[in-house]
Amino acid sequence: MKKIIELKNITKAFDGEPVLQNVNLDIYDNEFITLLGPSGCGKTTMLRLIGGFETPDEGDVLFLGKKINDVPPYKRNVNTVFQKYALFPHLNVFENVAFPLREKKVPKGEIEAKVHEMLSLVALSGFENRAVTRLSGGQQQRVAIARALVARPQVLLLDEPLGALDLKLRKDMQVELKKIQKQTGITFVFVTHDQEEALSMSDTVVVMSEGKIHQIGTPIDIYNEPQNAFVADFIGESNILDGTMLEDYKVSFSGQTFPCLDKDFGRNVPVDVVVRPEDVDIVPLEQGQLTGVVTSVTFMGVHYEIIVDVGGFKWMVQTTDFVDVDEHIGIVLEPDAIHIMKKSEYSNRYGDYSSFSNELEELSEIAEEEAE
Repeated sequence: MKKIIELKNITKAFDGEPVLQNVNLDIYDNEFITLLGPSGCGKTTMLRLIGGFETPDEGDVLFLGKKINDVPPYKRNVNTVFQKYALFPHLNVFENVAFPLREKKVPKGEIEAKVHEMLSLVALSGFENRAVTRLSGGQQQRVAIARALVARPQVLLLDEPLGALDLKLRKDMQVELKKIQKQTGITFVFVTHDQEEALSMSDTVVVMSEGKIHQIGTPIDIYNEPQNAFVADFIGESNILDGTMLEDYKVSFSGQTFPCLDKDFGRNVPVDVVVRPEDVDIVPLEQGQLTGVVTSVTFMGVHYEIIVDVGGFKWMVQTTDFVDVDEHIGIVLEPDAIHIMKKSEYSNRYGDYSSFSNELEELSEIAEEEAE
């Protein structure tokens, strides 16, 4: 595939605080790529650098191989859809979509044809004369997308455009956006902090934290083979344990030795072990490779989410089988359920389900220290 955008050794700071640190990223033609990470990780700044709304302190932004660091937004073949759609309230749907073409002095007949084409694409045919202030949030978003696409940019930037929508509408728009991207063949660069959104829509996911890219890959690769504890914790739920890679295909953790599918870590090397909650099998106590006691059970509709205390480490397990609080159970892990990662700066910060947020754990630790 052809590279559309290249970010080379990008560094950016605001008021002396680094926001992006030596970031490198290639974006390809006809790709749906998502920048995923928590608030403050630098993903929106990266989007603004591509759009021309910011310039890098160091490094280069290339468009089709040409440096565009100082090229203003209106001269880039890039358009942006913001979370606040920035529609013109005094213009109807047709005129909102037509606005970029009128600015470019496109002939009237061509404007009409292109606007109707875009409104059909976003399923708003018949809404031409409707005031945008009378539209629902989802309809307003479709107008914003049609307006951004009507001039046929090579790249469309989307800065958390689904954030203001309710859950069901968000899911509808996820499907719609993916369909629109495939129909137009335009490269979409999508920013979100929502893991499910990123996994369900993207060809490529870029996981970010603290101004750095931690992993780039397909949604399946990111989920099944996280490269460090931050990625494993941020993408879905994960039990992350200290382990030792004894040799190829053999790892020790929680006082037991398990066969696994990983190799090339060396012998007797400290590692992080990731086990997804849905990959844990519950068995009778005497059949378990590990044993523990159930401390909580939450009904999630399709499955139960249970917390199991195994030697002081709280595991999350997702199962369709009901077990009760205080029940003693066995756990079995198949080799393909065990994923091995190298130790990193994020080791020992995630993976135990004593609570669901690091913030709550930190507050508890502070309270204990003050009590002492």
